[in-house]
Amino acid sequence: MSSRRVLIHTDGAARGNPGPAGAGAVLRDTDSGEVVAELARFLGVQTNNVAEWSAVEDGLTEAQRLGYREVDLRMDSQLVARQIAGRYRVKHPGLKPIHARVMALLAGFDAYTVGHVPRELNGHADRLSNVAVDQGLPA
Repeated sequence: MSSRRVLIHTDGAARGNPGPAGAGAVLRDTDSGEVVAELARFLGVQTNNVAEWSAVEDGLTEAQRLGYREVDLRMDSQLVARQIAGRYRVKHPGLKPIHARVMALLAGFDAYTVGHVPRELNGHADRLSNVAVDQGLPA
């Protein structure tokens, strides 16, 4: 690790809502620009919102494991970005536990930012979330 700060792009995918779902995250060291982790996890049958939140949780957990102290979160889910920022409430009871875990993870960092990016700027994380779905589906 060459810096204290990491840029994390996240995305979740669900084929159907609910349907087979996956979470993807890309972690890039902000000083070197180097990709330090690529994550793809099959989630079983879930909603798209669960997939989006799971990708954020996975990315933050990996950043913590790697020893980063500051994170910049970027995602193409405007809803999740606004929920993390506190602009929107998390109303769905099924999402409240993962929201609480994500907020606890964020509280463990020295600093964080969260922002929405257009889908076309989130392709790497999108590909990983879809790879996770593909890997979890029967051949």
